Amino acid sequence: MSKTNIKVQLQPTIDLTGYIEGYTIQSVRLGPDQRIFVLLIDRIPDRIKGMFVQASLNAPRTYKILIIDEGQIHEVVLTNQSFHYHEIQPLQDQLLLVGARCHYYGHNRYDLNARVCDRYGHVLHDFLLGDGIEHVQVTSEGTIWTGYFDEGIFGNYGWNPPVGQAGLLAWDAQGNRLYTNDQADIMDCYALNVVSDEDIWFYYYTDFMLGHITGGTANPQLEWINPQISGSSGFCTDGYHFLFRGGYNDSNQLFFKKREQPGRLTGKTSIRLQGANHQLLDLAYSDFRRDQILIYSDNMLYTAAIQDIVQVI
Repeated sequence: MSKTNIKVQLQPTIDLTGYIEGYTIQSVRLGPDQRIFVLLIDRIPDRIKGMFVQASLNAPRTYKILIIDEGQIHEVVLTNQSFHYHEIQPLQDQLLLVGARCHYYGHNRYDLNARVCDRYGHVLHDFLLGDGIEHVQVTSEGTIWTGYFDEGIFGNYGWNPPVGQAGLLAWDAQGNRLYTNDQADIMDCYALNVVSDEDIWFYYYTDFMLGHITGGTANPQLEWINPQISGSSGFCTDGYHFLFRGGYNDSNQLFFKKREQPGRLTGKTSIRLQGANHQLLDLAYSDFRRDQILIYSDNMLYTAAIQDIVQVI
């Protein structure tokens, strides 16, 4: 049974008000260390026929990247960009931009939806990570993990077969494939949490199981855990405690569970996070990585660790 809804108040980590004027948030992301990465665009591109996300843009756009390290903010601006990027990650000493969608036009003709830049915004090279990307997380060693949603798995935008048909892949910094899932029947990789090169978690539809990869891409070993949660789109963990974003009915609710038995998570404490003024935080712009949760709300960034939640409940 779920416990009574517990409210946990967070204090803002940093105020972005002076940095986002004239831009719209695309994503807020945690890197493999304690840094935060924010991707902004000067205007969200219109959807094709009101439905389909643009890959190659109809008009050039300007992106801004905020790199936040111990309260200090470094800005990188990329002007005159012709591709629609959604994700930002550090790639060792460089930056990786990834677009969720890309088209296949014919033999050896397709969009390259991964762009590597230096810390000054100079483009270094592009490569393909496939269409239908739902999650991108990069390790401190530069391994790129990608999880795919259904269109990237079953094919759309001209792809047959699609690059992401396995649902979960890993790549090196040049876009060479290092790992292909062949154990889980993934129809949609709902959540991904790359703790390190030796510690990767994922959660997927339709089985709603947690997969845990250890041993890295060279010698991957998998274990399976039943979290008894349906439709979660993100989770963080310290290996024993787990905090899941709510499922289909309430994505702003969090569920706290423990790994007290092999292969199974127990308990289900419902949690709501509040901001500085006791307002409930909207998790529309959030990220889960390692044992941390990151939230953007009303120009503020909030962060919390699982241990912060444990102390309250």
